[in-house]
Amino acid sequence: MPELRYRSKSYKRTFKRTPGGRTVIHYKKKKPSKHVCAGCGKPLHGVPRGRPYQIRKLSKSKRRPNRPYGGYYCSECMRKVFKEEARS
Repeated sequence: MPELRYRSKSYKRTFKRTPGGRTVIHYKKKKPSKHVCAGCGKPLHGVPRGRPYQIRKLSKSKRRPNRPYGGYYCSECMRKVFKEEARS
């Protein structure tokens, strides 16, 4: 029987074969959902999915697009925001 905390489906089960020939189950937290645009709700490109400890290991330029509103708006919504700022 697995430990109490591993009994829920929030953990992904992977079967690993050990050098001794046994098959054991490794429990891994599932990936979070994709980041979405604040304007239209479409999934954002260039923003990796990962748990916070995995994202922390990435360099800053790999965490999100290096542009204004990068990781917040998609490129289409970003263009709309720039046009609105220029008009006002």
